[in-house]
Amino acid sequence: MREMSEEQRRPRVSYVIGPDGSPLTLADLPPPNTKRWVIRRKAEVVVAVRGGLLSLEDACRRYTLTVEEFLAWQRAIETHGVAGLRVTRLQIYRDTPPARLAKPRY
Repeated sequence: MREMSEEQRRPRVSYVIGPDGSPLTLADLPPPNTKRWVIRRKAEVVVAVRGGLLSLEDACRRYTLTVEEFLAWQRAIETHGVAGLRVTRLQIYRDTPPARLAKPRY
């Protein structure tokens, strides 16, 4: 009998909380023929994969993305927040380390 991967064992969910805080379903995701990738659309796909709404393989197949491209989007969000997905800021973010959390002054 073949061993199931972690992704195959994890039950698929019907919705996740999107980047704007509202419920996000498969029907709310960008259409498969999307050519113009704005920040919101990239963030929705990353949130959908992270939340189990869509597998990484399904997302890459659906949007003709490479795994590396998707992982770059995910890293940009982790490092710089959703604004890190802005193409015009990519070069700046690539060369700048992530901001440190400032300690509150009391």
